[in-house]
Amino acid sequence: MIGGLGKMNRMLLAGVCAVALLATGVTAAKAGDDEDLDLKVKWKGAPEFSNKDGSFKFKIRGRIMGDYDNVDQDTAITGEPDISGTELRRARLGVEGVIMTNFKYKFEVDFAGDEVSTKDAYVAWANWAPVEKSEVRAGNQYVYSSLEQVTSSRFITFNERAAFIDAFFLERQIGVGVLLGDDHWSFQTGYYGAPPDEQGDFSDDTSAFTVRGTVAPINTDTTVLHAGASYRHRDAGTSRDTGTAELFQYRARPDNHLADRFIETPNFASGDDMFVLEGAAVFKSLSVQGEYAQLEADDALAGFNPTYNGYYIDASWFITGEMRNYEADSGEFGRTKVLNPVTDGGWGAWQIAGRYDVLDLSDGSGAIPGCTECGEQKTWLIGLNWLTTDYTALKLQVAQAEIDGGANDGAEITSVGLRAQIDW
Repeated sequence: MIGGLGKMNRMLLAGVCAVALLATGVTAAKAGDDEDLDLKVKWKGAPEFSNKDGSFKFKIRGRIMGDYDNVDQDTAITGEPDISGTELRRARLGVEGVIMTNFKYKFEVDFAGDEVSTKDAYVAWANWAPVEKSEVRAGNQYVYSSLEQVTSSRFITFNERAAFIDAFFLERQIGVGVLLGDDHWSFQTGYYGAPPDEQGDFSDDTSAFTVRGTVAPINTDTTVLHAGASYRHRDAGTSRDTGTAELFQYRARPDNHLADRFIETPNFASGDDMFVLEGAAVFKSLSVQGEYAQLEADDALAGFNPTYNGYYIDASWFITGEMRNYEADSGEFGRTKVLNPVTDGGWGAWQIAGRYDVLDLSDGSGAIPGCTECGEQKTWLIGLNWLTTDYTALKLQVAQAEIDGGANDGAEITSVGLRAQIDW
């Protein structure tokens, strides 16, 4: 893969590796004199180096996710060909750490698709409030708006997040965020400009404001009850090249990243407001999770304000007895502890899951010029996940999406996806 990367991509990759080698060299130099050695090494998928009081930490991080997807795209209706292909869905490398106890950093880039893109890239002032989590982050980070959005792709149940997350652009942007949380609650808010791949494209930058709060009135070793809500407002930016607004568009794939998009709006919105309600419950190896999102778009062309919505509900069960790991201070799910990993001669963790996912872009389809494919997408998914260790997994999912309305009305999109993943 590296041989096909551009010059800038290779330089970024080399820079990350150089930081890692420098840190290793410093460690080796200090190890030459036992009296000067102040080092702890902890294994977290990869070595994490720290001094004995934890005021300095350094860890190389990354993930690789390789997919095979087979998609029947109902060519007779959609006109799109069927798909049988492989994809390097994510290939990330980065570093994270702590400096002088109260300052954190994280930098990670993705090389999938033979392109480089910046993911988390921020510095944070931490531990300034008397709670479990307190950070002020500056840099590229999530616009905190949804439980499944803030949960890492390493730990989500299915291969892809719900359709409304893709359609309503719940992604990372450059800005400043405040995060607070403790054993039974979390709070995040922030103000953001453009994402990294669009920085410098605007004379008047695109912007977003968000606020999210969660509560976990029950959070024990066997039971979790989670509820949350968020609000986001966005304004489109003005292009430096054309002097006109870069209007928002809403569209999504049928829960398979290689599939085409069969419901989508034109670029028409100069701004939007989104509300999300979220809930989850975990009892030992059983888990239920769901969210509802409603977005009101400001139609700059026709003066119309369509309302779109999306929701999902899923359920999963670890037949081998594991429990999903809930992190209340950030209102998200984390790494599952595998009880009997294959490296110790066990069977790993086996999880079966199902989800119903709906995205409705049909409101205003007759009032918005060019909205020929505005419609509704309903998707059923079933999945089987095998977590071989805490850091490795194989995932199999089968999905069927039905399209109502628009140019692809009546289409049924069926897909099978297989993923192998590792992270460190």
